[in-house]
Amino acid sequence: MTILVTGVAGFIGSNFVYYYLRKYKNRKIIGLDKLTYAGNLDNLSKLTQEEKKRFVFIKGDINDRKLLEEIYSKYEIDGIINFAAESHVDRSIHDPGIFVKTNVLGTQTLLHVFKEHYDERKKQKFLQISTDEVYGALGPTGYFTEETPLDPHSPYSASKASSDLIVKAYHDTYGLNTNITRCSNNYGPYQFPEKLIPLMIHNALNHKELPVYGDGKHVRDWLYVEDHCKAIDLVFEKGKSGEVYNIGGHNEKENIEIVKLIITYLQEKTKDKEINEGLIKHVKDRLGHDRRYAIDPTKIKDELGWEPETRFEDGIKKTIDWYLDNQEWMKKVITGEYMEFYEKNYVFE
Repeated sequence: MTILVTGVAGFIGSNFVYYYLRKYKNRKIIGLDKLTYAGNLDNLSKLTQEEKKRFVFIKGDINDRKLLEEIYSKYEIDGIINFAAESHVDRSIHDPGIFVKTNVLGTQTLLHVFKEHYDERKKQKFLQISTDEVYGALGPTGYFTEETPLDPHSPYSASKASSDLIVKAYHDTYGLNTNITRCSNNYGPYQFPEKLIPLMIHNALNHKELPVYGDGKHVRDWLYVEDHCKAIDLVFEKGKSGEVYNIGGHNEKENIEIVKLIITYLQEKTKDKEINEGLIKHVKDRLGHDRRYAIDPTKIKDELGWEPETRFEDGIKKTIDWYLDNQEWMKKVITGEYMEFYEKNYVFE
């Protein structure tokens, strides 16, 4: 089997490549990535020589129909998993257009080429990787289910909701074998340091201020990235055509709680007394910042047998340890562009 995986140089995409090639010794991945700011080929540098033989990297844009046709003409593609997306909410507030271009138009271009090469006998799978943010915000109780109405509040989540609906339309109209997964907040190795956990780790290690939006009591459901990869694999292999599957970690945490956990663990590991809660600085809240997300993953558990395996208390330690062991990776990632973005978004009060 040969599958086309887009967004392979990003956080979740690169983790999936490692997971998939190590699980399936006779399968091949054609990896496509535009290598924008968060696409980093260093994320794939730990592939073994044997795994590299089953992995082909192509630099390109999912909006490039000609390139996609060339990939199909050269390789026998048995399915597509689409991780490619602009994914950071803050960036979408400053530049919504690029999110529409990549997340909406790019997904449609990818689906069009998939449809043109679709074989009814083989029923190749198109799997769209989405987010719980398409559902909007929750109150203090309750959970998102697959039946929760879409109610996105940011340009990012609106673009992801739009791409989800395009995938649904291609299934309903053309009978394509598609699935959509919607996950909660991922954490783990290779995450770009604009996201909460790697940002706090990096800043704390360098004795920089730890910017926390608003009062820090925004709640997210955290999912260890390897658990997410296992769920994606299950949906790709066994998901019922046309269905949406929510993937959640059963790990609801306030942002401020996570920041304090990171500080405590780094103190223990490094014995650095300058890493302390005095580094925490509350900053102006993000525009349209949803208060709480939480996923009910009952459907994927009942239908496919998936459950999260990693407790947050264990996963966060594994994650911090990885960043401590890979500080050179972090140094390479933090570019001038990243610092400009950091200064633009985190306005201290």
